[in-house]
Amino acid sequence: MPKVLFLANIARFFTDFLLPFADHFRALGWQVDAAAAEMTGCTECPLHFDRTFDLEWSRNPLDTQNFLRGLHQVRSLIAEGGYDLIHIHTPVSAFLARLALRGIPPQRRPKIIYTVHGYHFHKRGHPLKNLVFLGIEKLAGPWTDYLVVINREDEQATLRYNIVPQNRLRYMPGIGVDLAHYSPSSVSPQQITAIRSELGLSPEQPLFVMIAEYDPEKRHRDALQALARLNQRTGRNDAVLALAGVGRLMEEVRRQAQALGLEPQVRMLGWRRDVPTLVRAACATLLPSEREGLPRAVLESLALEVPVIGCNIRGVQELLEGGGGLLVEVGDVEAMAQGMQWILEHPQEAAQMGQTGRQRVAAYDLKNIIRLHEMLYSEAIGKAAPTLSQVGLG
Repeated sequence: MPKVLFLANIARFFTDFLLPFADHFRALGWQVDAAAAEMTGCTECPLHFDRTFDLEWSRNPLDTQNFLRGLHQVRSLIAEGGYDLIHIHTPVSAFLARLALRGIPPQRRPKIIYTVHGYHFHKRGHPLKNLVFLGIEKLAGPWTDYLVVINREDEQATLRYNIVPQNRLRYMPGIGVDLAHYSPSSVSPQQITAIRSELGLSPEQPLFVMIAEYDPEKRHRDALQALARLNQRTGRNDAVLALAGVGRLMEEVRRQAQALGLEPQVRMLGWRRDVPTLVRAACATLLPSEREGLPRAVLESLALEVPVIGCNIRGVQELLEGGGGLLVEVGDVEAMAQGMQWILEHPQEAAQMGQTGRQRVAAYDLKNIIRLHEMLYSEAIGKAAPTLSQVGLG
């Protein structure tokens, strides 16, 4: 039985992105374990992984706790686990795991796969932060068997900065979106009516949705300011902005909405399980972020045939440049308000844009991404992994 260990900074990363991968490879006969900080609070993780482990590390690359305790913990875990593969998904955990294994000859240690969900150095990043994260990636690149990127800009950056050679670099189109679940046909008119009623909307009242963690790089303030500008541009204040997500800046965003006089128009929903219904109830989704890898919020919206107004940055540009939405520059709240107004005034064109978006995301289907992982894992461990049909589940 082949064994793989998934590593991430915090357990929520697994629940947000990796549970389908764990289920799939366990069905193929793999032992799939997971380790991250905050694992003891993850009630879903034990249902999807064979074993789970709580690690004492943080997302801050300069946190000494990472080196005092986290490094030792991950080294011991890997040494005792007998793993064939270590698959890492976040930059700090990736650096620590590779640092822990760097002294072991490649033939005696597990193969190391690192998926970059958007490098933390980028065109708009602070020079010092860019320097730190680029330095980390360059230092740990030689300790990496396969480095996976999920957008073309990061692929180019990997080669430009010689993080790993081309023969150890792999491109995959994102982490995948379940096109059956995120489909217009998966949401009934009754569900849309119910959620609009929950939000206190009249049948014709426009709704915009933003799904993102409350983090500085997501720039919720820009969405709020764009809504305020939309009010000024149209002379109306009936549009509603629903914010779905959690995070440390949630109360700050609430205060910003109050300061702008937008409380009656803003719904702060917290974490939601009914994302497909929420998105289908909207006329468009917003993503004013300054840094992304390949945002699943955009993929989900496109899959649901709802247009996106997003910023002209890595990942978002890649998804929207072929249709499916509108691109604006980071921080240009007037352009975002213009885009929102265009959506409201051109409903037929917006609907066509949504249909184009659905066509664009076919390559990002979760089934395709899982198949690419099967191929990579087989290459890494040097033998073909079984398919679901071969184990009687196809």
